[in-house]
Amino acid sequence: MTAKEILAELKPLGNDGYKKVIFNHGVKEPCFGVKIGDLQKIVKRVGSDYRLALELYDTGVYDAMYLAGLIADDDQMTKKDLQRWVAKAYCKPLYGATVPWVAAGSPQGWELAIEWIDSKTALVAAAGWATLSSLVSIKADADLDLAELKQLLQRVQKTIHQAPNEVRSQMNAFVIAVGTYVQPLSVPALQAGEKIGPVTVDVGNTACQVPFAPDYIRKAEKRGAVGKKRKTAKC
Repeated sequence: MTAKEILAELKPLGNDGYKKVIFNHGVKEPCFGVKIGDLQKIVKRVGSDYRLALELYDTGVYDAMYLAGLIADDDQMTKKDLQRWVAKAYCKPLYGATVPWVAAGSPQGWELAIEWIDSKTALVAAAGWATLSSLVSIKADADLDLAELKQLLQRVQKTIHQAPNEVRSQMNAFVIAVGTYVQPLSVPALQAGEKIGPVTVDVGNTACQVPFAPDYIRKAEKRGAVGKKRKTAKC
């Protein structure tokens, strides 16, 4: 299929109510307002398609950009591809989910995440922290740089309250991710969360809440879920 054919299929699936909701999360025109469930039906039919994903993302249509992340063949994504994607990720669903999911599944995920968190552009830095969160959720602990992750926890502890709004949110999510998915660092993440304390984030006109990291990690402990990895970061 081509991007043009996919756009023609997406347009009549638009839902005004859903569109209003995602606009509160920073999404803007062009956008049809296609629900994720409807996008998933296309994913099942199309599967992974590197070229189509690139074409869809480049349309600039939000629904197509989100779909691009779901069908992207992460292994084929180049550093140049991902740099272009993160530069165009203008809203939370894109910089906090689509791009990080694909980057984490790519061969250069760690390298890009570490590069992005130092960016002067807040949304790029936020995407970097989100990529790290995705990475720890899918990579075996043996394949992670635990020493660097511990240093990153300390960095978050020292800087989170001075970070830009979008970065602050993803830093908090990173502490939760490490505490939940990385067994050897669950206690350090919990301790970092306690020292950080409640994190304030402007969530705009949404029902989103900012979780208190220690509470979230403790709930995972009670469920016996700490250290259980996900098959994929995408959902």
